[in-house]
Amino acid sequence: MSSVVATDGPASAEVMPPTQAGPTRASEFLLTGGATLLLLPLCWLLPRALGFDRAELTVGFLTFYGAHLINDPHFAVTYLLFYRDVKARLWDEQVPAAQRLRYLLAGFVAPLALLLWGGAALSTHSARSLGALTQLMFLLVGWHYVKQGFGVVTVLSARRGQNYGPAERRILLAHCWAGWAYAWASPFDPGRSVEEKGVIYRTWMHPHWLEPVTRIAFFLSVAPLVFMLVRKWRREAKLVLAPLAGLLCSVWLWTVYSGLDPLFMYVIPALHSLQYLYFVWLLKRNQARAHEGPPSFGRPTRVVVGAWAAGAIGLGLVLFHLLPSALDGALVDARAARSSDLGPTPYFAALFAFVNLHHYFMDFVIWRRENAETQYLRHQ
Repeated sequence: MSSVVATDGPASAEVMPPTQAGPTRASEFLLTGGATLLLLPLCWLLPRALGFDRAELTVGFLTFYGAHLINDPHFAVTYLLFYRDVKARLWDEQVPAAQRLRYLLAGFVAPLALLLWGGAALSTHSARSLGALTQLMFLLVGWHYVKQGFGVVTVLSARRGQNYGPAERRILLAHCWAGWAYAWASPFDPGRSVEEKGVIYRTWMHPHWLEPVTRIAFFLSVAPLVFMLVRKWRREAKLVLAPLAGLLCSVWLWTVYSGLDPLFMYVIPALHSLQYLYFVWLLKRNQARAHEGPPSFGRPTRVVVGAWAAGAIGLGLVLFHLLPSALDGALVDARAARSSDLGPTPYFAALFAFVNLHHYFMDFVIWRRENAETQYLRHQ
């Protein structure tokens, strides 16, 4: 496992030089961020062809129902990856102690703390507390996006035979973290009343200096990034561009300038989820192929991957639709909800924030070199 980088995100692995078999570069490019370059101009053109209201209805309809097959499973499959054999990982002495501690914290301590937070907010009817949980989700979602973009460039470049050294990775990460900070700080927020999933709360006030300082830091991080890439291209006589596109789309278009186009904002979660699901598919497909023949004689690869897909879709349906609908229907007084800051679907709001935040914690643990399964990211 010495070839896997000890950072988080689905692309935390440096891998062996590629073989002939494997996904095409075009499909890999599109699934890991390149589709952004097609969908962004399409979102710009649609209102001019259909009118804004009709275009928004069309895009909103497609993304709402598409979430059942893309966004929701991307969250749900993390639970399947994390809790499968988690007991063995916690007690296996061959797993580094630091990784076992991460499993404990992400798998049990973090969800318990989040459940207590959400449960207390619901039991005390505190929209302020539930709003704070939601704001924590919004704070960390940018971190989650940019670290995944970092993962894309490190893993996919390595799969194409180009590795990034420690100093180069630090430059990439500095640009990612600066983008995350600027995205959260912008625009300036003096503290305002907002509504999210029916919950009305007041946002955290930003200090006046936060936006300009993070903007300067973000743009300053561009210079060492460009210098490093040019130097790398000159030194190695090549630069694998598709993974870089995935990184830059994640940072610039999905995080920092996500509001560039009002219709494109609907599409960003799906693009991020496709990026994540590609690496899950890569991992489980290669793992199934490795065990399909002797001596294991496991189930066919298509059956294994199909089972994972079905499980992710089913669990996503439970987490985001069946369970919150049942709780809100059974425990919320519809009449009282009309005059409450918690709104008619507080359990949906709480579960949505919980699953998002827990997803970030689990993702931080899964995609590390200490997880033996990441070795399968080496295979083509």
